[in-house]
Amino acid sequence: GSFYSLQRPVSYQAWHDATPDGFVFAVKGPRYLTHILRLKEVRTPLANFLASGVFALGAKLGPILWQLPPTFAFDAERLDDFFSLLPRNGRSALALARQHDEKVDGRAFLEAPARLRLRHAVEVRHASFENPEFIALLRRHGVALVVADTAGRWPLLEDLCTDFVYMRLHGDKELYASGYDDAALDRWAARIDAWRHGRQVKDARLAGPRRGAGRKPRDVYCYFDNDVKVHAPYDAAHLAARLGVATGLGADDGFGLPPGMESRGRGRAAPRA
Repeated sequence: GSFYSLQRPVSYQAWHDATPDGFVFAVKGPRYLTHILRLKEVRTPLANFLASGVFALGAKLGPILWQLPPTFAFDAERLDDFFSLLPRNGRSALALARQHDEKVDGRAFLEAPARLRLRHAVEVRHASFENPEFIALLRRHGVALVVADTAGRWPLLEDLCTDFVYMRLHGDKELYASGYDDAALDRWAARIDAWRHGRQVKDARLAGPRRGAGRKPRDVYCYFDNDVKVHAPYDAAHLAARLGVATGLGADDGFGLPPGMESRGRGRAAPRA
């Protein structure tokens, strides 16, 4: 919802209250900044976004995703200006949020936790970003490059740029629609395991120089966006099982598969005859 329009504090508070301790939200930055303004002169719109209630998530606020449109080509100066504007802690985020305009008058939430940490990730969809200069820019600002699997439509890059990895799996064969088979899930599980232990995989698709060995462990956020045919929750559960991540669904019951489907152990679901 935050991508399409400014939300209200009551919504963020409800999401916070409806989820258990330890739950982490990723918040998608407004398309008004990325698609309409194309990251030009965005200080006030960014302040409006921050003042709209994001802080009500408190410790449950995870990374903020900035998705660029396919027509947005690499522009080092514009990106450098935008990345420099992004706040990284509660104090700087609150200072910027207070610069909001009348769009959020009377509905602003301006209470940020003292130890709030803001992380940012950018998803690109133009071939010009396959550029070492772009990777250097991300690393200088501590912004993550989204590992985006888009069925070959847009760049799939795996450069490690900061202390976390943000993944969006939109479908490997058909955008937003195809599910991930056993081999694909095994492959992604192996990559996540390497990244979360501070390593890079040997066959990584890179736009910039490979980072040296001995890096610290990273947090990995992985999201499935292949939900046209309702693959996403089941692919997520099967991937989590491969990584030993508890889902609360259980392997024995087929991860809560819908009627007419049965589980093949920890792999993909298959139609039942």
